[in-house]
Amino acid sequence: MQQSISYLHVKLLQHPELQYVMRIQAWQTDFLRFYHSQTNYNISKSSISLSTTIYKGKKSYSFEIDDPHPAKTDKALALALSIIDSLPDDPDFVDIENDQTMAEPRKIANNIEAIPLTLKTQILQQLADAAKPYDFEIYGTFICNYSTERLINSNGLDKISIVSPIYLEVKAVHNKSQITVMETYGGDDFSYFDLKDFQTRLLAKICYCGTECVDVEPGHYQVVLAPRCLAEFVQYLGYGMSARSLDQRSSFFEGKLDKLVFPANISITDDPHDPEMIRKDYGSDGHIYKTLSLIDKGVFRNFLCNNYYAHKTGQPKNGNTASCLKIATGDKTLEELIGSVKKGLYISSLHYMNFINPKETSLTGLTRDGTFLIEDGKITKVVKNLRFTERIERILNNVIALENRSFTIPFSENYQAFDIETVRAPHALVADFNVTSSTHTI
Repeated sequence: MQQSISYLHVKLLQHPELQYVMRIQAWQTDFLRFYHSQTNYNISKSSISLSTTIYKGKKSYSFEIDDPHPAKTDKALALALSIIDSLPDDPDFVDIENDQTMAEPRKIANNIEAIPLTLKTQILQQLADAAKPYDFEIYGTFICNYSTERLINSNGLDKISIVSPIYLEVKAVHNKSQITVMETYGGDDFSYFDLKDFQTRLLAKICYCGTECVDVEPGHYQVVLAPRCLAEFVQYLGYGMSARSLDQRSSFFEGKLDKLVFPANISITDDPHDPEMIRKDYGSDGHIYKTLSLIDKGVFRNFLCNNYYAHKTGQPKNGNTASCLKIATGDKTLEELIGSVKKGLYISSLHYMNFINPKETSLTGLTRDGTFLIEDGKITKVVKNLRFTERIERILNNVIALENRSFTIPFSENYQAFDIETVRAPHALVADFNVTSSTHTI
């Protein structure tokens, strides 16, 4: 790995007219799938990739090499040098990242080794045994990654970061009705995983399913959003918090800096140091990743801004990427949130969300893996999956209470290196949520 990037570095030093950014990543994964309450397969995979962008004045060209070696590198660089002069200028390009601040050293376990196959299987088998008396089987995914990345650029940056994220997703499926519920865990320090608590929360959802399954009419409902739902809405909201979206005039937060946009019970930070999340040392282009307030008691405080858009928009550079979002908790228990609802819905998870208009934060999507009817403060029935059309800003403005504990929710793109990020979120009680139709299916 180090030889590959060093070889290219020597080659680029022979071209003083160029600026460059090189990034090499060695990535490993251990992917376990649990199917019908049994281990289905376990895949181990590793790869090395070298990505590079060269700059000549205001022109740039990027290339990526898998399993790099000198012959591949020479060929890719020669092609880049032959093309770059013919490319158009980017009039907004000024310089590449120059933040040489180094992250504080920290111990990072290789979770592929720390959580071996036998332990993964034992955990999933215990959950399967717990679900079996309720006639549920579990379908699980247990992923551990270990990735080392080195970034070098012509402004003197030379930084190494190591991450070892964990992604556990357990879906329980009723053998007859096919009703599904889900529980997840993510992080990079497995000592925070509480199997007893995880099992208790999964079984609570399973027990909610021992009732009839009904449709509900379209309309506006009071809802309790599970942490996964609130986390996903805030992830989508993060799109509009970037300086890139501000530059493209597609940000909800344009003109709202330091203004009240949500109720005082809404605070959101980008926190790469929380030990219960997947932590990050560096953000955009190797910039040091620091805790950044985004929403402070309802007030919008900062755009996520990398080096390029700092020059282009004039926003302060921070390098944050919204990869470690945290939503502040409230003062209610989950039981109190549900107990305060006369008639409404508990929504466990969302699916297939798409923006309608990012600037308005409007989107549409479906519920899945456990939607339940709340009547007189109690969960009474399973509800068939629903379609909704909403604005995230309206959802947050309708949050009337938040749970007094939060959960680490993992999200994975499941492409190439199974990139995994986490969000910390509580349950939220929302006064008004727009359900547009029922899918009439589970």
